[in-house]
Order: sequence, then structure tokens, then C-alpha cells
Amino acid sequence: MKKLILTTGEACTYLDLSKSSLYKMTYKKKIPFSKPNGGKMYFKKEDLDNWMLSNKSNSTDELENKVLNYLKRSRKNGEKLYRA
Repeated sequence: MKKLILTTGEACTYLDLSKSSLYKMTYKKKIPFSKPNGGKMYFKKEDLDNWMLSNKSNSTDELENKVLNYLKRSRKNGEKLYRA
């Protein structure tokens, strides 16, 4: 899909959602949209891409790397890792 701005129907197709689900999400302000002059709703494809990629779940490897990096930084700074 090469369009930058999508209609409600196009956004439903792009996100694989029903119109009902998309309307509920816009009503609850869970998904970004524009409604010029209070009329039809439009969606920026880039905003939808960012929304779909939000709340990323890290893999086990990514979490292990974060923990190891935290421990390395803590040791370099002389922080205690536990309460004595």
C-alpha cells in the first residue's frame, strides 16, 4: 500500500480489523486519527505502523542482554546489587 493517508475502510484492511473494532479504538483514543471539520476519519499510515509496533515484547535474549548490561554498569559504578 503506497498511500500515506488512509480512509477508515483502508485502515481496517491495512490493520486487519473490523470497522467496529477500529471505531471503538478511535472512540477510546487508543489509535491516532484525524477528523477534519468533524467529518470522516483519516489515518496516517506511518502512525498506524508506529502504533502496530508499540508495546514490543522483548525476546529472552534481549532481556538477558539488558540484565547483563545493567549488571556490568552497576559493577563499574560500584553500586551494591543487594541489601546487606
